[in-house]
Amino acid sequence: MTAPDLPSAAVDDPSAYGYRPELKRTLSSFQVFAVSFAFISVAVGIFATYDDLLANGGPVGIWTWPVAMAGQLLVALVIAQFAARIPLSGSSYQWASRLANPRIGWIFGWLTFCYLITGLTAIDNAMASQCLMPLFGMAPDETTARVITVVILLVQAVLAIASTRLVGLINSLAVGVEVAIVIVLVVGLLIAVALTGDGSVDNLTSRGVTAGSGDYWAFGGGLMATMIVGLATLVGFDSAANMAEEAKDPHRTVPRAIVGSVVAAGVLGMLFLIALTVAIGDVDTVSKSDSPVADILRAQLGAPMERILLVCVGIAFFGGGMVTMTSCARTVFAMSRDARFPGHRVLGKVNPQTQTPIGATVLPLVIGIVTMVVIPGDALLELITAGTLFPAITYGLIVVLYLAVRRRLSHTEGAFSLGWFDVPVAVAALAWTIFAVVVLVSPMSTATPIVIVVGLIAIGAAYLVSMLAFRRSVLTHEPSATAP
Repeated sequence: MTAPDLPSAAVDDPSAYGYRPELKRTLSSFQVFAVSFAFISVAVGIFATYDDLLANGGPVGIWTWPVAMAGQLLVALVIAQFAARIPLSGSSYQWASRLANPRIGWIFGWLTFCYLITGLTAIDNAMASQCLMPLFGMAPDETTARVITVVILLVQAVLAIASTRLVGLINSLAVGVEVAIVIVLVVGLLIAVALTGDGSVDNLTSRGVTAGSGDYWAFGGGLMATMIVGLATLVGFDSAANMAEEAKDPHRTVPRAIVGSVVAAGVLGMLFLIALTVAIGDVDTVSKSDSPVADILRAQLGAPMERILLVCVGIAFFGGGMVTMTSCARTVFAMSRDARFPGHRVLGKVNPQTQTPIGATVLPLVIGIVTMVVIPGDALLELITAGTLFPAITYGLIVVLYLAVRRRLSHTEGAFSLGWFDVPVAVAALAWTIFAVVVLVSPMSTATPIVIVVGLIAIGAAYLVSMLAFRRSVLTHEPSATAP
């Protein structure tokens, strides 16, 4: 079986790919960028992982960030090549279905769904426990955090269902607040250190509490473990591609958003990490803290600034979670309108009033609520950890797909293209994704998350087998171009 022919040039109209246009194009160029940047969320990522960096690799571990940025940028460049030529909801699911075959496309779609649904749980639960509860002076309590998480999920679902334009506006606000506060914090911390002398540039080369550790340079050791900061933060930039059918001029705006978000987040994150690290007064004490970022800000800028940070991080958390839910809904919708997802008759419909896929948006809400109610504490933590593996695996497969089908991609005037550099970039991106997966699975503590990842993939495989056995026809062809 061969994949169907694609339009000879980049086409924005879904009818050129066999779909009736149902989603409304409301997202501007900046709003599309905000989708990817909000998913990455530098403030949220560093806030959540800086303690691991200090404990595993010491302050010097921040220099693994530019390595992760360079590697993820290579992947973003490859993904942008696809996004410029097949601007459809479902992104990698559509690319693989149309350029390889629907069975391979389904695998891509399921992996994307898994990483988005686990990512949504991670973001909203972290917002509840690490941001909102400390902000309102609530004592740590798992049950309370889960109740707050459910409330956050409900609010995000209502907004995502109400209007894509509203989602774009909220994300733009979240991104604006996040960029502003990070810049203010970077400048404020450096000025505070210069005036008080409480901090040191020497921290940038310090191993901190890991000095003398025998496995620091070993495989799976301390230094390698610090890569989690960049690998866990600089992901989700492909979410803009999932919103392609709701973006204006998508074959130009979406690729720029994908690449631009990685560059902007990478540079901003590096500046934030340098400022935080220089501002550490007592490396040993801060390294043993559960919230080192908040402790550093409190010591250098006072308690009011810590609370301002929590408010801004909360906004960033909310924006990131809403983008994740919306992106997940578009993946479910894209697979369902092709009758390839459980419950597709309901999940593949777009409400004519809101012009959003209500059923596909409710699904991640329901899964999130069930997760909070059913899964016990330790298992929930392992599930969240497992979510970091899915992006690396998915990105690696996308790069492999590109190398296999690159000659079938059209070339359009004005569309994003790497030209003669596409093969070297793709090969380097593939090497990077392999390295990233190795880094993520190398610690012994990842044994349970690996089992969870394998289990989720097995569930998807079982459904794929059932389709091949009882509904093979839905996996033998793609919709053909029709008139709108």
